Amino acid sequence: MRALKINPFHQNPINPYKRQEAKVEQTELQKQKKADKVEISSEAKEMQSLNKIQEGRQERIDQLKASVENGTYKPDATQTAENLLKFFRQN
Repeated sequence: MRALKINPFHQNPINPYKRQEAKVEQTELQKQKKADKVEISSEAKEMQSLNKIQEGRQERIDQLKASVENGTYKPDATQTAENLLKFFRQN
């Protein structure tokens, strides 16, 4: 009788040194991920404060809308004209 040679069916073709190298690269990537920082610029902080200003404007707009709907809004034509002149002189 002849002896049959049985080869393993699932051999892993990856070099074990490459596996170790991949683990080192993965740990380096994890270290880099932990080193990420977030810095908020002064412009962004200023934009955040503008939201508070817009909230105040929105309240004023809501008041004006309510007074127009009620018929109680009485604009001052002289003050409006003066403000328009100031605006156009600045630009």
